[in-house]
Amino acid sequence: MQFRPLHDRVVVRRVDSEEKTKGGIIIPDTAKEKPQEGEVIAVGPGARDESGKVQALDVKAGDRVLFGKWSGTEVKIDGEDLLIMKESDIMGVVA
Repeated sequence: MQFRPLHDRVVVRRVDSEEKTKGGIIIPDTAKEKPQEGEVIAVGPGARDESGKVQALDVKAGDRVLFGKWSGTEVKIDGEDLLIMKESDIMGVVA
């Protein structure tokens, strides 16, 4: 299935964090927090301003981004867990 976000929405795949602590203790999946870092998979064309002009987004596919803990809506597309969020929910791009 192809999915194209609309307006200023962005599709993000969460990036898995380390599974072990520094001491080598393995943390079970149920105790882990979901990562707040992800990779942008697809972006919409942008939001329209008051004059009707489309304002392009600052992020692009392939960018690694940080977002808030409760940001976005979780969806499953082609069996993959993804997030759909507004660009304003993204805090920044990881260089």
